Amino acid sequence: MFGGSGFLGRRVVARLVDGGAHVRIAVRHPERARFLEELGDAGQVSCVAADVWDEASVAGAIGESASVINCVGHYLEKGGASFDAVHGQGALHVARQARAAGVGRLVHISGIGADAASASPYVRARAAGEWLVAEAFPGATILRPSVIFGPEDKFFNMLAGVARVAPVLALFGSGATRLQPVFVDDVAEACARVLADPATAGRTYELGGPEVLTYRQVLSLVLRWTGRRRLLVPVPFALWEVLAALAALLPTPPLTRDQITLMRDDNVVADEALSFQDLGMRAKAVADVVPGYIGGT
Repeated sequence: MFGGSGFLGRRVVARLVDGGAHVRIAVRHPERARFLEELGDAGQVSCVAADVWDEASVAGAIGESASVINCVGHYLEKGGASFDAVHGQGALHVARQARAAGVGRLVHISGIGADAASASPYVRARAAGEWLVAEAFPGATILRPSVIFGPEDKFFNMLAGVARVAPVLALFGSGATRLQPVFVDDVAEACARVLADPATAGRTYELGGPEVLTYRQVLSLVLRWTGRRRLLVPVPFALWEVLAALAALLPTPPLTRDQITLMRDDNVVADEALSFQDLGMRAKAVADVVPGYIGGT
Protein backbone atom coordinates (compact mmCIF):
# COMPACT_ATOMS: atom_id res chain seq x y z
CA MET A 1 0.00 0.00 0.00
CA PHE A 2 1.41 3.34 -1.08
CA GLY A 3 0.49 6.36 1.05
CA GLY A 4 -0.57 4.18 3.97
CA SER A 5 0.52 6.67 6.62
CA GLY A 6 -1.79 9.47 5.45
CA PHE A 7 -5.23 10.44 6.71
CA LEU A 8 -7.11 8.07 4.40
CA GLY A 9 -4.31 5.52 4.16
CA ARG A 10 -4.27 4.84 7.90
CA ARG A 11 -7.99 4.01 7.84
CA VAL A 12 -7.58 1.73 4.85
CA VAL A 13 -4.75 -0.12 6.58
CA ALA A 14 -6.85 -0.55 9.72
CA ARG A 15 -9.80 -1.88 7.73
CA LEU A 16 -7.66 -4.37 5.80
CA VAL A 17 -5.95 -5.58 8.96
CA ASP A 18 -9.33 -6.09 10.64
CA GLY A 19 -10.23 -8.28 7.68
CA GLY A 20 -7.17 -10.44 8.24
CA ALA A 21 -4.95 -9.09 5.46
CA HIS A 22 -1.19 -8.75 5.70
CA VAL A 23 -0.27 -5.20 4.70
CA ARG A 24 3.05 -3.79 3.51
CA ILE A 25 3.07 0.01 3.78
CA ALA A 26 5.33 1.76 1.28
CA VAL A 27 6.30 5.26 2.44
CA ARG A 28 9.24 7.63 2.03
CA HIS A 29 9.99 7.59 5.76
CA PRO A 30 9.16 4.15 7.22
CA GLU A 31 10.27 5.18 10.71
CA ARG A 32 7.39 7.67 10.84
CA ALA A 33 4.85 4.95 10.04
CA ARG A 34 6.01 2.29 12.51
CA PHE A 35 3.04 3.05 14.76
CA LEU A 36 0.82 1.39 12.16
CA GLU A 37 2.50 -1.94 12.83
CA GLU A 38 0.62 -1.99 16.15
CA LEU A 39 -2.69 -2.28 14.30
CA GLY A 40 -2.17 -5.98 13.64
CA ASP A 41 -0.60 -9.08 15.09
CA ALA A 42 3.16 -9.54 14.96
CA GLY A 43 4.27 -9.44 11.34
CA GLN A 44 0.86 -8.56 9.95
CA VAL A 45 1.83 -4.96 9.13
CA SER A 46 5.27 -3.93 7.90
CA CYS A 47 6.75 -0.68 6.59
CA VAL A 48 9.23 -0.31 3.72
CA ALA A 49 10.93 2.68 2.10
CA ALA A 50 9.62 3.73 -1.31
CA ASP A 51 8.92 6.89 -3.28
CA VAL A 52 6.41 6.78 -6.14
CA TRP A 53 8.76 8.96 -8.21
CA ASP A 54 11.53 6.34 -7.82
CA GLU A 55 10.28 3.44 -9.94
CA ALA A 56 12.96 1.05 -8.69
CA SER A 57 11.86 1.58 -5.09
CA VAL A 58 8.24 1.05 -6.16
CA ALA A 59 9.15 -2.30 -7.72
CA GLY A 60 10.98 -3.36 -4.56
CA ALA A 61 8.08 -2.39 -2.33
CA ILE A 62 5.51 -4.29 -4.40
CA GLY A 63 7.51 -7.52 -4.41
CA GLU A 64 5.12 -10.48 -4.52
CA SER A 65 2.04 -8.63 -3.30
CA ALA A 66 -1.36 -9.98 -4.31
CA SER A 67 -2.95 -6.51 -4.47
CA VAL A 68 -1.77 -2.91 -4.51
CA ILE A 69 -3.52 0.27 -3.35
CA ASN A 70 -2.18 3.68 -4.32
CA CYS A 71 -3.45 6.14 -1.74
CA VAL A 72 -0.78 8.81 -2.19
CA GLY A 73 -2.16 12.33 -1.90
CA HIS A 74 -0.25 15.54 -2.61
CA TYR A 75 -1.91 18.94 -2.32
CA LEU A 76 0.96 21.46 -2.40
CA GLU A 77 3.68 21.65 -5.03
CA LYS A 78 7.07 22.16 -3.42
CA GLY A 79 10.52 21.54 -4.81
CA GLY A 80 10.49 18.59 -7.21
CA ALA A 81 7.25 17.22 -5.78
CA SER A 82 4.97 18.55 -8.50
CA PHE A 83 1.40 17.37 -9.00
CA ASP A 84 2.44 15.63 -12.20
CA ALA A 85 5.38 13.90 -10.52
CA VAL A 86 3.16 12.44 -7.79
CA HIS A 87 -0.33 12.04 -9.27
CA GLY A 88 0.74 11.55 -12.87
CA GLN A 89 4.11 9.86 -13.31
CA GLY A 90 4.10 8.50 -9.76
CA ALA A 91 0.76 6.78 -10.37
CA LEU A 92 2.15 5.37 -13.62
CA HIS A 93 5.16 3.91 -11.81
CA VAL A 94 2.92 2.11 -9.32
CA ALA A 95 0.60 0.76 -12.02
CA ARG A 96 3.41 -0.31 -14.33
CA GLN A 97 5.33 -2.13 -11.63
CA ALA A 98 2.16 -3.74 -10.27
CA ARG A 99 1.49 -5.22 -13.68
CA ALA A 100 5.12 -6.29 -14.11
CA ALA A 101 4.96 -8.09 -10.76
CA GLY A 102 1.81 -9.96 -11.77
CA VAL A 103 -0.33 -8.29 -9.11
CA GLY A 104 -3.95 -9.40 -9.26
CA ARG A 105 -5.69 -6.15 -8.26
CA LEU A 106 -4.81 -2.47 -8.27
CA VAL A 107 -6.92 0.21 -6.57
CA HIS A 108 -6.06 3.79 -7.45
CA ILE A 109 -7.42 6.64 -5.30
CA SER A 110 -8.18 9.74 -7.36
CA GLY A 111 -10.86 12.36 -6.77
CA ILE A 112 -14.22 13.54 -8.06
CA GLY A 113 -13.86 16.05 -10.87
CA ALA A 114 -10.58 14.74 -12.32
CA ASP A 115 -10.49 16.54 -15.67
CA ALA A 116 -7.67 16.92 -18.20
CA ALA A 117 -9.18 20.25 -19.33
CA SER A 118 -9.38 21.78 -15.85
CA ALA A 119 -7.75 25.12 -15.05
CA SER A 120 -6.34 23.45 -11.92
CA PRO A 121 -2.91 21.76 -12.29
CA TYR A 122 -3.90 19.46 -9.42
CA VAL A 123 -7.11 18.31 -11.15
CA ARG A 124 -5.31 17.90 -14.48
CA ALA A 125 -2.65 15.75 -12.81
CA ARG A 126 -5.34 13.59 -11.21
CA ALA A 127 -6.92 13.06 -14.62
CA ALA A 128 -3.56 12.25 -16.21
CA GLY A 129 -2.89 9.77 -13.43
CA GLU A 130 -6.18 7.97 -14.05
CA TRP A 131 -5.44 7.69 -17.78
CA LEU A 132 -1.87 6.47 -17.23
CA VAL A 133 -3.01 3.91 -14.64
CA ALA A 134 -5.73 2.55 -16.92
CA GLU A 135 -3.22 2.22 -19.78
CA ALA A 136 -0.57 0.48 -17.69
CA PHE A 137 -2.97 -1.71 -15.66
CA PRO A 138 -6.27 -2.11 -17.57
CA GLY A 139 -7.98 -3.91 -14.68
CA ALA A 140 -7.31 -1.14 -12.17
CA THR A 141 -10.24 0.07 -10.09
CA ILE A 142 -10.37 3.83 -9.60
CA LEU A 143 -12.05 5.39 -6.58
CA ARG A 144 -12.95 9.09 -6.71
CA PRO A 145 -13.95 10.41 -3.29
CA SER A 146 -15.36 13.88 -2.70
CA VAL A 147 -14.08 15.95 0.26
CA ILE A 148 -13.14 13.40 2.94
CA PHE A 149 -14.04 14.03 6.56
CA GLY A 150 -13.33 12.30 9.85
CA PRO A 151 -11.32 12.85 13.04
CA GLU A 152 -7.99 14.53 12.17
CA ASP A 153 -9.29 15.75 8.79
CA LYS A 154 -7.98 19.02 7.39
CA PHE A 155 -11.38 20.27 6.27
CA PHE A 156 -13.90 20.44 9.10
CA ASN A 157 -11.18 20.78 11.75
CA MET A 158 -9.68 23.74 9.93
CA LEU A 159 -13.07 25.41 9.49
CA ALA A 160 -13.90 24.83 13.16
CA GLY A 161 -10.59 26.37 14.19
CA VAL A 162 -11.26 29.46 12.13
CA ALA A 163 -14.82 29.71 13.44
CA ARG A 164 -13.56 29.79 17.02
CA VAL A 165 -11.24 32.78 16.53
CA ALA A 166 -12.37 34.79 13.50
CA PRO A 167 -15.10 37.44 13.87
CA VAL A 168 -16.39 36.70 10.35
CA LEU A 169 -16.12 33.76 7.96
CA ALA A 170 -15.32 34.37 4.32
CA LEU A 171 -17.22 32.57 1.59
CA PHE A 172 -15.77 31.58 -1.76
CA GLY A 173 -17.88 33.78 -4.02
CA SER A 174 -21.44 33.53 -2.76
CA GLY A 175 -20.77 30.18 -1.10
CA ALA A 176 -22.87 28.31 -3.66
CA THR A 177 -20.24 25.71 -4.62
CA ARG A 178 -21.68 22.26 -3.89
CA LEU A 179 -19.77 19.55 -2.00
CA GLN A 180 -20.66 15.97 -1.09
CA PRO A 181 -18.45 15.21 1.95
CA VAL A 182 -17.66 11.54 2.48
CA PHE A 183 -16.66 9.78 5.71
CA VAL A 184 -13.10 8.45 5.69
CA ASP A 185 -14.13 5.05 7.09
CA ASP A 186 -16.65 4.65 4.28
CA VAL A 187 -13.92 5.20 1.69
CA ALA A 188 -11.76 2.65 3.50
CA GLU A 189 -14.62 0.17 3.47
CA ALA A 190 -15.09 0.78 -0.26
CA CYS A 191 -11.43 -0.12 -0.81
CA ALA A 192 -11.89 -3.40 1.04
CA ARG A 193 -15.08 -4.28 -0.85
CA VAL A 194 -13.49 -3.52 -4.19
CA LEU A 195 -10.57 -5.84 -3.43
CA ALA A 196 -12.98 -8.59 -2.36
CA ASP A 197 -15.08 -8.38 -5.55
CA PRO A 198 -13.38 -9.27 -8.87
CA ALA A 199 -16.34 -7.75 -10.74
CA THR A 200 -15.14 -4.25 -9.74
CA ALA A 201 -11.93 -4.58 -11.77
CA GLY A 202 -11.58 -1.94 -14.46
CA ARG A 203 -14.39 0.19 -13.06
CA THR A 204 -14.49 3.72 -11.64
CA TYR A 205 -16.57 4.61 -8.58
CA GLU A 206 -17.40 8.11 -7.36
CA LEU A 207 -17.77 8.24 -3.58
CA GLY A 208 -19.82 10.95 -1.94
CA GLY A 209 -21.86 11.11 1.23
CA PRO A 210 -25.67 10.96 1.33
CA GLU A 211 -26.10 14.74 1.15
CA VAL A 212 -24.99 17.56 -1.10
CA LEU A 213 -24.15 20.77 0.76
CA THR A 214 -23.22 24.23 -0.46
CA TYR A 215 -20.11 25.76 1.07
CA ARG A 216 -22.37 28.26 2.86
CA GLN A 217 -24.34 25.36 4.37
CA VAL A 218 -21.12 23.67 5.47
CA LEU A 219 -20.01 26.80 7.32
CA SER A 220 -23.44 27.19 8.91
CA LEU A 221 -23.23 23.63 10.25
CA VAL A 222 -19.73 24.24 11.59
CA LEU A 223 -20.94 27.33 13.43
CA ARG A 224 -23.86 25.41 14.92
CA TRP A 225 -21.69 22.50 16.09
CA THR A 226 -19.01 24.74 17.58
CA GLY A 227 -21.57 26.97 19.29
CA ARG A 228 -20.46 30.14 17.50
CA ARG A 229 -22.33 32.95 15.81
CA ARG A 230 -20.40 34.56 12.98
CA LEU A 231 -21.21 36.66 9.95
CA LEU A 232 -20.76 34.85 6.61
CA VAL A 233 -19.24 37.30 4.13
CA PRO A 234 -19.21 36.69 0.35
CA VAL A 235 -15.75 37.31 -1.14
CA PRO A 236 -15.32 37.52 -4.93
CA PHE A 237 -13.07 34.90 -6.47
CA ALA A 238 -10.94 37.68 -7.99
CA LEU A 239 -10.01 38.85 -4.50
CA TRP A 240 -9.27 35.27 -3.42
CA GLU A 241 -6.87 35.03 -6.38
CA VAL A 242 -5.01 38.12 -5.12
CA LEU A 243 -4.81 36.70 -1.61
CA ALA A 244 -3.50 33.39 -2.94
CA ALA A 245 -0.84 35.19 -4.99
CA LEU A 246 0.37 36.99 -1.86
CA ALA A 247 0.27 33.78 0.17
CA ALA A 248 2.47 32.11 -2.45
CA LEU A 249 5.34 34.29 -1.21
CA LEU A 250 5.34 32.41 2.10
CA PRO A 251 7.41 29.23 2.67
CA THR A 252 4.25 27.21 3.39
CA PRO A 253 1.29 29.13 1.95
CA PRO A 254 -2.01 28.67 3.84
CA LEU A 255 -3.88 29.30 0.59
CA THR A 256 -3.00 28.48 -3.03
CA ARG A 257 -4.37 29.48 -6.40
CA ASP A 258 -5.10 25.84 -7.07
CA GLN A 259 -7.36 25.66 -4.00
CA ILE A 260 -9.23 28.71 -5.24
CA THR A 261 -9.72 27.07 -8.63
CA LEU A 262 -11.05 23.92 -6.96
CA MET A 263 -13.65 25.93 -5.05
CA ARG A 264 -15.09 27.35 -8.28
CA ASP A 265 -16.53 23.97 -9.31
CA ASP A 266 -19.00 21.61 -7.66
CA ASN A 267 -17.52 18.42 -6.19
CA VAL A 268 -20.40 15.95 -6.31
CA VAL A 269 -21.06 12.45 -7.65
CA ALA A 270 -22.15 12.47 -11.30
CA ASP A 271 -25.65 11.15 -12.00
CA GLU A 272 -24.38 8.34 -14.22
CA ALA A 273 -21.43 7.30 -12.03
CA LEU A 274 -21.06 4.05 -10.13
CA SER A 275 -21.19 4.83 -6.41
CA PHE A 276 -21.49 3.42 -2.89
CA GLN A 277 -24.85 1.94 -3.81
CA ASP A 278 -23.16 -0.25 -6.42
CA LEU A 279 -20.85 -1.55 -3.69
CA GLY A 280 -23.78 -2.40 -1.42
CA MET A 281 -22.98 0.45 0.94
CA ARG A 282 -24.84 3.28 2.62
CA ALA A 283 -22.50 6.13 3.54
CA LYS A 284 -22.68 8.05 6.82
CA ALA A 285 -23.93 11.63 6.87
CA VAL A 286 -21.83 14.56 8.05
CA ALA A 287 -24.16 15.11 11.02
CA ASP A 288 -23.56 11.55 12.22
CA VAL A 289 -19.82 12.06 12.67
CA VAL A 290 -18.51 15.64 12.55
CA PRO A 291 -20.17 17.10 15.70
CA GLY A 292 -18.38 14.43 17.73
CA TYR A 293 -14.93 15.81 16.94
CA ILE A 294 -15.41 19.54 16.34
CA GLY A 295 -18.10 20.26 18.93
CA GLY A 296 -17.54 22.05 22.21
CA THR A 297 -14.82 24.60 22.91
